Amino acid sequence: MRQIPIYLITGFLEAGKTSFLQDVLDGGDFADGQRGLLILCEEGEVEYDEKALANMNISVVTADEQEEFNVDFLRTCVKHYRPKRIFVEMNGMWDCTWMYGPELPIDMAIAQVITVVDGSTFPVYLNNMRSILSNLFQYTEMAIFNRCTPEMDLLSYRRTVRGLNPRAMVYFEDKDGNPIDPGKDVPPFDFSADVIQVDDLDYGLWYLDAFESKERYDGRKVRFRAKIMKSRRLASNQFVPGRNVMTCCVEDIRFVGYICKADFAGLLKSRQWIWLTAEIRYEYQKEYGEEGPVLYGVGYELTGPPEEDTVYFN
Repeated sequence: MRQIPIYLITGFLEAGKTSFLQDVLDGGDFADGQRGLLILCEEGEVEYDEKALANMNISVVTADEQEEFNVDFLRTCVKHYRPKRIFVEMNGMWDCTWMYGPELPIDMAIAQVITVVDGSTFPVYLNNMRSILSNLFQYTEMAIFNRCTPEMDLLSYRRTVRGLNPRAMVYFEDKDGNPIDPGKDVPPFDFSADVIQVDDLDYGLWYLDAFESKERYDGRKVRFRAKIMKSRRLASNQFVPGRNVMTCCVEDIRFVGYICKADFAGLLKSRQWIWLTAEIRYEYQKEYGEEGPVLYGVGYELTGPPEEDTVYFN
């Protein structure tokens, strides 16, 4: 059975979702004449040219309330319009996590999730709506920050997104739509040392940087304090050393760490605290779903928990 692809464009009101999607549609990637459906979940300042959309064989339907946008709504739309693909301009305040689970009809599939963010208002939303931001970024494949200026802490913006979703691609644009390259973070570690020491409060920075910067860590040794977590899904010589990290808010505290392989794994117990020294290699792991950092334990020392158990990505 061929599934109908759904392209989900989400973000807060006036973030620039309409302009972005209009540019995508005008770009010609979807100019093959196949029947399309555009579902609008909010009404912003910028309006679509429905006549131009009709010429592209794209119909437009509106969902005015969150309660209206559900499985039955999608099924009715598909039955009536019979689209070959669906575009959804999602209201960022709505909870649409049901679309990523088994509730989504089997004849539909999420093809791409893009989150559009107004860089000038992002700090305000981050301070006041952290849990909603968590929902926005958790499933996105691409986050596009527009209306950015040089004085904005764009590296911090990127760390926030990657902390919630390490696989998300993050792009920045100025007010004219020109790309901005903020460069890469330079974490506060001594890379000239034989063993890279990661202080307690810097664990979150190291965790993100290790995922993104293979060139810095491949084959290098690292030392950090970690809590041991074990699982029946891991081999007997494996465990996960990590920390509790707050991503957006207290409700989003989660344990993060990379798989460690070590001869001494059997001597360790879950929830023990250790100082771990390990070599970092990059390998495919089914638990990651892709290539990522794998730690090879060199040695350990038992210790107690740090003064602050929870760390941050920023």
